[in-house]
Amino acid sequence: MRCSYELLVPVMILAACVTGLAQSRPYNVGSVPPPEEVRAFDVRVGPSGKELPPGSGTAKEGATLYAQRCAACHGANGAGGTAARLVATTTPVNPQNGPVEESIAYYPYATIAWDFINRSMPANKPGSLSADEVYAVTAYLLFRNGIIQESDAMDAGSLPKVQMPNRNGFVPTVPVWPPAKKPSWY
Repeated sequence: MRCSYELLVPVMILAACVTGLAQSRPYNVGSVPPPEEVRAFDVRVGPSGKELPPGSGTAKEGATLYAQRCAACHGANGAGGTAARLVATTTPVNPQNGPVEESIAYYPYATIAWDFINRSMPANKPGSLSADEVYAVTAYLLFRNGIIQESDAMDAGSLPKVQMPNRNGFVPTVPVWPPAKKPSWY
């Protein structure tokens, strides 16, 4: 069988392109993040709030920030827009008792809201808010959900003390093992 140059040249060009594409990293997937990016995501804020940084903010301060940085996606009142609902239209209920409105009032701890906002908001530039701005926006959302008063200042000391409406609506995260009483299958 004879090989035609008309067929051989396109096949060689295609093979060279496939080899080049196989060696590239499209969309920068698989690259190692710089150390400062790793450090920024290295702290998780737990329910006790001991990892919270210094700073503070009130709902009044948060209202201005919300209008500037959040309303474009979450809507002017927190219950609309293209992103998730932030303000419940009704009080959230325990998941075992019925449907739950999607809002930060569903979280068992206010520190979860702070941590989420700090890490991932605004969506077009995650992590760009200062600690004071995150405290202020968190305070605003807690106020809008009827959890705190407008004048309440949120900081590392007060935020973990906020009693969320759904605090007891979750299963504990750490299972007790071994159980006090052996299960029947044991």
